[in-house]
Amino acid sequence: MTTRSNLPFARVILEDFEFIAVPGERPDVICGVFHDLDTGQTIRLWRDQLDRPPYNLGHDTLVVSFVFNAEGACHLSLGWPLPKNVLDLSPEFKCYVNGKGIPRKNQGLIGALQYFGLDSIAPKRKDAMRERIMKGPPFTAEEREQILNYCAEDVDMLRQLLFKLLPHIDLPIALHRGEFVAALARSEHVGVPIDREIYPQLADKKTWRGIRDCMVPLVDVHGVYVCDKSGEWHWNNARFEELLASEGINWPRKEDTGKLDLQRKTFESMAKAYPQIESLRQLRYIRDKLRTIQLSVGHDGRNRTVLWPFSSKTSRTQPKAKHWIFSPSVWLRFLIRPEPGKAFAYIDYSSMEFGAAAALSDKHVGRNNPMLDLRTSGDPYLNFGKIVGLIPPDATRETPGVAMIRERLKVLCLGVQYGMQRATLATRLGVSDIEAHEMLQLHRGLFSQYWAWSDDWLHHSLTSGMMHTVLGWQCATGVTELNARSICNWPIQSTCADMFRLAYIWGTRHGLTLIAPVHDAVLLEAPEDRIEADVALMREIMRRASRVILNPTAGGAIELRTDVKIIRYPDRFTDPRGAALWETMLKLLAERRERMAEAKQEKSA
Repeated sequence: MTTRSNLPFARVILEDFEFIAVPGERPDVICGVFHDLDTGQTIRLWRDQLDRPPYNLGHDTLVVSFVFNAEGACHLSLGWPLPKNVLDLSPEFKCYVNGKGIPRKNQGLIGALQYFGLDSIAPKRKDAMRERIMKGPPFTAEEREQILNYCAEDVDMLRQLLFKLLPHIDLPIALHRGEFVAALARSEHVGVPIDREIYPQLADKKTWRGIRDCMVPLVDVHGVYVCDKSGEWHWNNARFEELLASEGINWPRKEDTGKLDLQRKTFESMAKAYPQIESLRQLRYIRDKLRTIQLSVGHDGRNRTVLWPFSSKTSRTQPKAKHWIFSPSVWLRFLIRPEPGKAFAYIDYSSMEFGAAAALSDKHVGRNNPMLDLRTSGDPYLNFGKIVGLIPPDATRETPGVAMIRERLKVLCLGVQYGMQRATLATRLGVSDIEAHEMLQLHRGLFSQYWAWSDDWLHHSLTSGMMHTVLGWQCATGVTELNARSICNWPIQSTCADMFRLAYIWGTRHGLTLIAPVHDAVLLEAPEDRIEADVALMREIMRRASRVILNPTAGGAIELRTDVKIIRYPDRFTDPRGAALWETMLKLLAERRERMAEAKQEKSA
């Protein structure tokens, strides 16, 4: 339990900035307000007074904020260093109420104050002030005073919230979380470089609309879409039913209506089992969700958006999908391209969730742990197939026919960790109910220690009413928003999140330029002549992080490996799943440019 009297810092500063936020650009800081918790002094500075921090940013100062990635981005935009110690009350409040039925929309500063019964600024006034700030200068003297007062009110609300949350804060863990948010602020500041020739064409609504329409007959080789008299393409359920019948695909249906379940997640999982519908899945997403391409790209060609750490119940980072290059569709990732003299490395934990499940269940004493043995001996999904006789003993991932079997076993191994049942597994693997039942029995028999641990975890979590990770992330289980499957999967996902954050923090401490967190992977940028050295360092950091999180008392016996893909200029990021659509898009863009050039020549003639 923490109170001000035992905060081990000479100064505690509460800060808040107001800034103009333009998608893709770094914040244009308008003003800042800084309150010294001990002296009671409040400093209010306008943009022309923010040439340097009004306080010492060293090790003896604690900086308190709410959603520090915004304040951190302001520090970096002003040319200020980031504080050595950050207490971000946003993840602390999210952790405190996690699983207690508080909607995400009510987990902001005003929602936190209301939760504790504290006074807050009226939402309408807050919206009005933000609207005026976003319009930008010039500001009248009266407006400047109003904006400074508004910023000071946020700092005062922050002070009230601090004292309500302090009794519930584990300071070392909170500082660790604050350091991760600061690391993300650096990533947001740098941004992900985007192809500056192709992206503006896709961002043009008229151009993209034409490409979307032209894509349909090229990509939909099965003829599921139909064109009406106006030239508009529409999804046709009857034709999709015919396709499923011809391919022998048993598609999930809604229990209440019996109609096909066409949700995005269903399509994603089914496409893994039936690769022949992957292009159709991507086309459907383009038609339904990508009516416009709205990545937040700045004038320098860098994709920047708020990365929103600790947004999920498992503490995963969740940027807003339509603004983030790694969210909308895999083929769009081909837009990521290093600048001259630079290189990227995409470093991904190998079989991270399987490894976390193996490590967590290894603490279940008195049993053998084949899951851990599989994890340490190489590819766990391939080796699982060999043990149960579905893959030949001498096969590799390159052996013909093995890749698809391995992918199905991966669906099985990860799906059961989500609580996937027989019927769902049968559908997603394209096998009969009997075959799915046998596969589940094989899994339960071989990995009995995991299942014993999972059952014990569920019982203990429901009995105690709370779940915890090694690094202090917690979630209540007494509210009906979590079912048994979610509770059993929570420790695996949350442990992976702990591990990832630790690696990201350490990588940042070592001066590496980490420009994007991508679930279980990082995107690292470096000068071409330094990329191999930086990759070697980051991979070692990620291995060490796995040892620390998965072996808090066992001396580091369990370690996760990493895979890496290096991209040098002038090459670009690639993903096999989106290659066909990317090539189709390039072809359509080239044809459009040719038509425009011909039209221009005819007009000039």
